[in-house]
Amino acid sequence: MIILALESATDLVGAALLGEGPPRPPVTEVGGRRHAEALAPAVQQVCQDAGVPLAEVDVIAVDVGPGLFTGLRVGVATAKALGQGLGIGVVGVSSLDILAAAAVARRPAGSPCSVVAVVDARRSEVFAARYRFDGNDPAAWDPATSQVSPPARFAPQALVDELADGTADATATADATADEPLVLVGNGVARYQALFDQLRPLEPLPGPELLAPPPEILAGLARLRLQGGAMASDPVDVLPHYLRDADASINWEQRVPVTASPAPAGTTDPDPGNPS
Repeated sequence: MIILALESATDLVGAALLGEGPPRPPVTEVGGRRHAEALAPAVQQVCQDAGVPLAEVDVIAVDVGPGLFTGLRVGVATAKALGQGLGIGVVGVSSLDILAAAAVARRPAGSPCSVVAVVDARRSEVFAARYRFDGNDPAAWDPATSQVSPPARFAPQALVDELADGTADATATADATADEPLVLVGNGVARYQALFDQLRPLEPLPGPELLAPPPEILAGLARLRLQGGAMASDPVDVLPHYLRDADASINWEQRVPVTASPAPAGTTDPDPGNPS
């Protein structure tokens, strides 16, 4: 099985191929909002480097968010187009699941922890989800099966307060997870590092290369789920998970004044020249 993974949920844009042999290096680009310009060349380059034509790809994997609105639209639209054109299915994977799996992949077996994946949502908000890694084989761990709290949108301080309350509750009840380290990952943590530094016991951010979901981890998660019995979706059924309206929609709603409800039939406006 050959899986082509498309990543564009954050500022990083990239592609990775995963087949039966050893993993090949992904092709990535970071910078600005050049998702539409960068994704297709990344796909072309990763296939060329692997010597695998697109026609031999069996499944498309795509990051469905949450993340940047434009990036998600580009990634999902590309996955749909490739899936339909090649007649193959698409596996959508959460950006937060990918980040959590990437962080755990760096940990040794037998080292349980809590993992919080945080993506910068702009507008002074973050998207986040919390997981628990049991310490078994990191390569066989699927964050979706170990989710403590689902993906949600937070003000950064509100997320820190919620995580602090959870740690306090575990300590008060002598919970076995109270002494486990808290692993934070994602560009949302880096942006609000001073706030997250309040949390203990806290491990350092895994590294700048894990600020964004790695496409090779996306490919690995897709394969893990397919091997576990999950089915790839029809391309038309794959949708991005925005977790909020687009910025353009928010700006429009803030600019357009609320209008009065139309008068019931049979009534007249006593002063048509006065809209108030």
